[in-house]
Amino acid sequence: MTTLLVTDDVFLEHKVPEGHPERPERLLAITDALADGRFAALDRRGARPVDDATLATAHTEAYVASVRAAIPESGEATLDADTYVSPMSFVAAASGAGGACQAVDAVIAGEVSNAFCASRPPGHHAEADRAMGFCLFANAVIAARHAQRVHGAERVAIIDWDVHHGNGTQAIVWSDPSILYGSTHQMPLYPGTGAASETGAGNIFNAPLAPESGGAEFEEAFSSVLLPAVNAFAPDLIIISAGFDAHWRDPLASLNLREEDFAWATGEVMRLADRHCGGRIVGLLEGGYDLQGLSASVAAHVETLMKA
Repeated sequence: MTTLLVTDDVFLEHKVPEGHPERPERLLAITDALADGRFAALDRRGARPVDDATLATAHTEAYVASVRAAIPESGEATLDADTYVSPMSFVAAASGAGGACQAVDAVIAGEVSNAFCASRPPGHHAEADRAMGFCLFANAVIAARHAQRVHGAERVAIIDWDVHHGNGTQAIVWSDPSILYGSTHQMPLYPGTGAASETGAGNIFNAPLAPESGGAEFEEAFSSVLLPAVNAFAPDLIIISAGFDAHWRDPLASLNLREEDFAWATGEVMRLADRHCGGRIVGLLEGGYDLQGLSASVAAHVETLMKA
């Protein structure tokens, strides 16, 4: 078996204003990096949009309808100060959730060892009833609940190493002990959530990092907080909210991680997945806004997954 890569040209059709950090070029840079010969063995598949009912496993029906209604016939419209939609944005975002669910299906069915979804817009800031921080739909939560509803998974862990705290993921699963959420992130930083004291129903584990922290601090937080929590939780599936904006080159934050730090973290999660859930991991692209840092970090993440 090999690693599944889910990506699709539809993700390029989510248009944003000139100069916006979350731009289609992010996906093009990743595509170029994964065209290298060492990724020839990837199982590459496109993405299909999920229906509104599936989106509503993480969001209110009214919110899903409001996003659909906000889609303009041309140009761009705003959902919040940072979050834009264009004519194909609903389809792209629903396809991001769909690709995550397809990856869950393939991994749980044993068709592939693990999976990575290169999609946009990202998801972890989207709350149950509002768009936020470039995000429309909470892909990681939708994928986790798909694993539970369709495949009978009892416990799903979501590990988030994006430099920004996943306030949306945390808020949606806050009272759901069947889903663990563990995050390392820079603090203070947007969106202002993610203190270690935020614990939900005992299922939330935050390990904030001070500005200018590097690989040593990241490894300590990961090893002392997130890995023990996931180990004790013994999940049936692990989903990674794989943001790469903690890279030292990224313009939106000030952590100093390098590609090898993301590869290390991937390997540690793989060891836990091997112990508890037959290696079942689905990685979902979140942030990462320097094209060189993003593409190199995704390559390191995917190359590590391929060693399963």
